[in-house]
Amino acid sequence: MNRKRLVAAIKRQHLGYRGGALALALLLWVFVVSENEYTYVIQIPIEARNLSAQKAHKKEVPRTAQVRVRGTGRNIFKSLLLKNFVSDFKLVLDLERISEEYDFILNEYFERYPQKVVIPSSFGLEYVEVVYPHSIHISLDENLVKAVPVKVGLRLELRPGYTMVGPPRLIPDTVKVAGPKEVVQTIEYVMTKGDTLWNVETPISMIVPLMTSSSHLLEYSHNSVHFYQNVQAISERIISEIPVEVVNIYPGLRVFVNPSTVALTVVGGVDRIAEIQPEDIRVTIDFSKQWRNKQQFYEPQVVVPEGVISWQDLSPRNVELVVTKAAG
Repeated sequence: MNRKRLVAAIKRQHLGYRGGALALALLLWVFVVSENEYTYVIQIPIEARNLSAQKAHKKEVPRTAQVRVRGTGRNIFKSLLLKNFVSDFKLVLDLERISEEYDFILNEYFERYPQKVVIPSSFGLEYVEVVYPHSIHISLDENLVKAVPVKVGLRLELRPGYTMVGPPRLIPDTVKVAGPKEVVQTIEYVMTKGDTLWNVETPISMIVPLMTSSSHLLEYSHNSVHFYQNVQAISERIISEIPVEVVNIYPGLRVFVNPSTVALTVVGGVDRIAEIQPEDIRVTIDFSKQWRNKQQFYEPQVVVPEGVISWQDLSPRNVELVVTKAAG
């Protein structure tokens, strides 16, 4: 930018500041210095109270209404600045006697119950009328509380040479959803917010937000959960002296295995496979399914514990079955 353009830009910026200052000065003169009375439309919060614990809103109630008020410029300006910070500045709708449906015609309602228009006396404003909305339809349903499971929306992309050990853990793994029955009964689960973690090589422990509905009709017991996933480096380990078990033996027979133990290699997270004992691995021969009268050697079936990626190198690959009649 050359010097002329820079000077022109600075001048325009100064003019903008001056214009803003002039507008603010006019506003202060009209509303603050002036003690004249004006009518002005402001937004006032709506509070629907005395809802039965057994009921819930089927449709959202408008959060604010546009209300015409009368007051001096000073008081109107004060209300514009402070009304959002004052809890007792509101329009109240009493739902105590409503069972299912009701239409509040706002101007008629507040004319009949002027005490439901709550404006602090310190503001010096007089309520005139509700400009918008003209009416509010209240629709109620039975309040239902339902516990639903939490599902993981996170995705972990592991660094090569690493593996997840065991399933992810969520605390809590269920949340309670409360709201109108016709809505809550359709909810089967709540997801955590989706995200992808890249090049993971260590256990993950983090707080994850839930994908809760933006509707004010529903309430959740939790808005986030603790997510934990164990991640370990992949390693191998040879485990020997694993007993071979023969199952489903026919009555009246005795079966002997030779050799009675085998060895194999497990692949998995380095800390997980270090914990595994021979008796944690199940090596079996199903006699009723596998045995043949003239067959001598059989290949066992192998079941490894949870958290093991795979197994390999079973030794020996086949074992001998010696079948005799039981004594007596």
